[in-house]
Amino acid sequence: MRKMVRYGVAGLAGMAGLALALPALAHPGHAVESGFTAGLLHPLTGFDHLLALLAVGLWSRQQRHGFVLPPVLLVLMALGASMACVLPAVSALETSIAATVLLFGVLAAFALRVPPTLSVLTVGCCGFLHGLAHGRELAGMASGAGFLLASAAIMALGALPSARVRRVAGAAIGAAGAVLLAQVG
Repeated sequence: MRKMVRYGVAGLAGMAGLALALPALAHPGHAVESGFTAGLLHPLTGFDHLLALLAVGLWSRQQRHGFVLPPVLLVLMALGASMACVLPAVSALETSIAATVLLFGVLAAFALRVPPTLSVLTVGCCGFLHGLAHGRELAGMASGAGFLLASAAIMALGALPSARVRRVAGAAIGAAGAVLLAQVG
């Protein structure tokens, strides 16, 4: 019972924070700034991307093969970013990103153990989508390097908390993802 109350409070806090926030696509300064610093700050200015990165860090600690997941996400984000100029615009990209936040939050909240192949595919596909979004928003190798460095640091931060904190944080991230999905969709 205490666990359900804790998850409920975390979920309500996440939803309340997002209800007061701007829409999910509210990153400041797209295509205006470039360079290493702009890339470094970029994942911190988008709540949707920040939550997804924290959730991957949280969930990776709960998997036996979790050490593989953050590098997979980084590599496929880089690939998605490099393909952003080549591929046609994805119409529901922001909705897809909000759905990844919800997915990763649920996976972390319930500490779901997933077979290695499925977890790598899931993280890889979601990373590619995030890369597509960031590739359209940031230009140049320097900003991409800053973006990947900040993303790695955020995932490492997400992997630090204890098991109890990971579950509560996962529930909050899942609830935030649901709110983001409702705002975008």
